[in-house]
Order: sequence, then C-alpha cells, then structure tokens
Amino acid sequence: MYPLLALSVLTISVVFERLWFWLRMLNQERQIVERVLEAARENWGLARDIAQRATDQPIGRFLYAPLSLTKNDPETFRLALEATAEDELTGMRRGEKLLEAVIALAPLLGLFGTVWGLIQSLRAIKIGDLGTEATAGVTTGIGESLISTAAGLVVAITSLVFYRLFQSFIFNQVQVFRKAGNELELLYRQSPPSDINVDTNVVNTETPTLLAPETNSNRNSGGNSPRKRGKNRFGDPYEAPTEPNPSDSDNI
Repeated sequence: MYPLLALSVLTISVVFERLWFWLRMLNQERQIVERVLEAARENWGLARDIAQRATDQPIGRFLYAPLSLTKNDPETFRLALEATAEDELTGMRRGEKLLEAVIALAPLLGLFGTVWGLIQSLRAIKIGDLGTEATAGVTTGIGESLISTAAGLVVAITSLVFYRLFQSFIFNQVQVFRKAGNELELLYRQSPPSDINVDTNVVNTETPTLLAPETNSNRNSGGNSPRKRGKNRFGDPYEAPTEPNPSDSDNI
C-alpha cells in the first residue's frame, strides 16, 4: 500500500498541474489566434507585436516564430511553423510518461499486495483448525489482502481517465495549430510584408544603377563614359574657375 500511496500522490500532482495548464491555455488560445490573423490581413508588424506579447502561451510562440524571422520567404516561413509546432506539442505531453507508468504499475502492485497477504494468511492455517472458529481470523486476513488490489485498480483507472483526457486535448491542439498555421501561411503568400518587398527592390534594381560623379582623374584618363562629351561652353562644373588673362582683354 505504501508504493500505491506514493504513486497516487504523484498522479494527483501531475493531474492538477496539467488541468491548470490546459484550462489557462484553452481560455486564451482562440482569442490570440483571431487577433493575430486579423492583424496580419492589414499590418504584419502589428501581428508580430501581438504574437510577441502572447509568447507565454504555446499558440503565441507558434505564431511568433515565423513572424520574427529576418529572412522571409515561403519555404522558411513554413519550416518555422512546422518546427515550432513540433516543439510545442512535445511540451504539451509533459507528464504523460508518468501517467503511463502509474497505469501499468498500480494494478501489479495491488495484485502483489494481495498475493503477499494471502501467503501470510494461509501460512497461519493449521490442518487441525479447519472448520473451527480459529480459521475466522484467517478469512478476515484474506479479505483485507484484497484491499491492495482494489486500491491499485482505483489508482490505475483514475490515471487512465485523465491520460485519455489529456490525449484528446493534444489531438485538438494538432488541429488548431494546423488550421492557424495554414491560414497564416496563406495570408503570407497572398500579401507578404511590404517592407520586405521594398528592401528587395532597392537591392536588386536601384543600387546597380547608381553612378558615382565623375572626377578629374576619370575625365583626364578618358574612362568609360556613357556618351561622348563635347566641349562645354559654360565651363566644367568640376574644375575650379581660372583667373582671366590680361593679354586676352587687350586683344579684345
């Protein structure tokens, strides 16, 4: 009975911790998904901020992972969603191994207690006492030995009920994560963040067309020029002005 008591204490602690976790998450999950998706239709920066404020919840971390990337492309976006979903679902299964162990061990420990009690009770029976009042205590001991089997079954059944309940919650979370991730990825493919498109255009189109101003060394060396330059009757703006020659004014 002492091992069964220890298993029952562990089971109760895991059950209460998991119930608190699921109740707190399920109350806020739908609201977080709706707010992030609604903001993503208009402003990706606002959607990223909303998801970042909800990173204390698994769904918030799931939606924030692809939005926080510096390199944004459809393939990277999808990989971030899949990797984060796998990590979060793994964290939701915390405590399952303990419940599985209790489900398997509790009935066996109860049965072992019963067998041990029967051994002790039957050992006290003497052949000469059969059919007399001396065997009344033996029958009482046999009945008490069955208590351990009943206790083990109660612990195992309770653990199995909550184990299946938590499994159903995880199955529902797989559906929620899949639906929210698909909708977010669809919005990203239809209207990717505008700031990323602007940066890409600047790098690919504007930067190669910028021309550095022509210097004296480039002009004197006869470097590659887009067109043949003629003599400028108004003077070269890159040359310093020269003082007039007195002989020229005398000639005029």
